Amino acid sequence: MILSSLSKFRDAGLLFLRVGIGLMMVLHGFPKLAGGTAAWQKLGQAMTHLGIDFFPVFWGLSCAMVETLGGVFLILGFCFRPVSVLLALNFVVATVLLYKTSGEFLQWSRPLEMLILFIGLTVIGPGKYSIDRN
Repeated sequence: MILSSLSKFRDAGLLFLRVGIGLMMVLHGFPKLAGGTAAWQKLGQAMTHLGIDFFPVFWGLSCAMVETLGGVFLILGFCFRPVSVLLALNFVVATVLLYKTSGEFLQWSRPLEMLILFIGLTVIGPGKYSIDRN
């Protein structure tokens, strides 16, 4: 079958996925990173939904850095698994936040999908077209 022959392009497909998702992370993360202390404070408040109500600026800055730099690292395939875990943790917080504040499936399903994606990428690894080659 024609589609079964695509398996020989598995690493190219993984590269496409890494570049596409990495670029989206940078595009979502950079405005948060550039937003400064006020933006980080607001972003970090999401941690209160996990019972963490201290250092919101730190948590917000951490989130913005993980999305921005993590996106770049995904594209390069550098520190791939640790970055995928950190991005998965970001989306745990986003899922919980939207679940608790909205409760509507269409609101919290998108970050849950990203969480599932990053858990899968953690297991799969970066592929052969990466700095971390495995």
